[in-house]
Amino acid sequence: MSALFTPLKVGSTTIPHRIGMAALTRNRSTGTVPNEIMLKYYVQRVQGGAGLIVSEGILISRQGTEWLQAPGIWDKAQIEGWKKITDAVHGAGGTIYAQVLGRLSHPDAPEQIAAGEPVYAPSAISARGGKFRFLAGEPGYVTPTEIVDPTVFIAQFKQAAINAKEAGFDGVELHAANGYLVQQFLDFNSNMRTDKWGGSPENRARFAIEILKALIEVWGPNVAMKLSPAGGYNDMGMPLQDIIDTFGYLLREANKLNLAYVTLMKYSAFLDPEYDGKKRATQHDVIETFTPFLTKVPVFANAGVTPAEAEELVGSGKVAGVFFGMNWINHPDVVRRIKAGKQLDNPLDWMTLYGAEGVDPALGYVDYKEATY
Repeated sequence: MSALFTPLKVGSTTIPHRIGMAALTRNRSTGTVPNEIMLKYYVQRVQGGAGLIVSEGILISRQGTEWLQAPGIWDKAQIEGWKKITDAVHGAGGTIYAQVLGRLSHPDAPEQIAAGEPVYAPSAISARGGKFRFLAGEPGYVTPTEIVDPTVFIAQFKQAAINAKEAGFDGVELHAANGYLVQQFLDFNSNMRTDKWGGSPENRARFAIEILKALIEVWGPNVAMKLSPAGGYNDMGMPLQDIIDTFGYLLREANKLNLAYVTLMKYSAFLDPEYDGKKRATQHDVIETFTPFLTKVPVFANAGVTPAEAEELVGSGKVAGVFFGMNWINHPDVVRRIKAGKQLDNPLDWMTLYGAEGVDPALGYVDYKEATY
């Protein structure tokens, strides 16, 4: 595993190895405010070897809040909560980026009601799939309200970046994957606008590019982006040539922006649910297809990567690094295990993945065991 354990410059920071911890939704905040058990969770992973951590998805506004106990970064209490976590991560020797996102939601979600605004999207088209498990009957998505002025949301992303800096993060990662707001603009199934924000690949990529530029105004080189060109989650998915035209244009433009890194998610069946009896995504080799567009930006692979595959990808120069996701949930010591040749063999408790009302939040969160070294 020699290739994995070499330093890498990411933005203005040098991380000690090529294994990162991807963003993982865990729903353990107090309302929308980060808390002490989240601090323990992140510090455990630094102690387990994580050199670069990407936070769970952090909401840029109350409007669009999809799940209960998902953290935000739009008010002072949230900033202060994250500051305690980033200070602890730094004290343990780690680096942490804030993943910022605008999300899907339901008008009956408590935070959405509190926001007093409708659910927004590029076009008034309802995504299929997605069950709101905390609402009676587990309803699916409703038809959203079309965004009138996308620059309002770009300003919200910029303010989130300002707040993330105040909270002590080392950088920000734009979540432009998995059918959330940024990818909704990229995909012509969810974006049928006829103004400058829709239609051509260049127009559909405009929202993502303008957000990146706004984030860079705050963070300079410490801005990253996550993409899922082969993802079918939240009703995404275009024919292959349209995917290449759209994401290729976006990446060519991103290549000019001196980003810290771009994460490319490989095809994952887990993130490609069936609609009407068939999968939504167009399967293809994301790494082979899109890394040629990024000649100046480090590329990280994500989604179902094994340790052996990670070594091959990094050792061959196909990518600069890898992000592990699910393995970090049930193995707080992923990096230490890989370096020592230990198995990633803790069983994952799916029942505690997102917590549950009335259940100790520590269960399935900070109680997984490290290996014996």
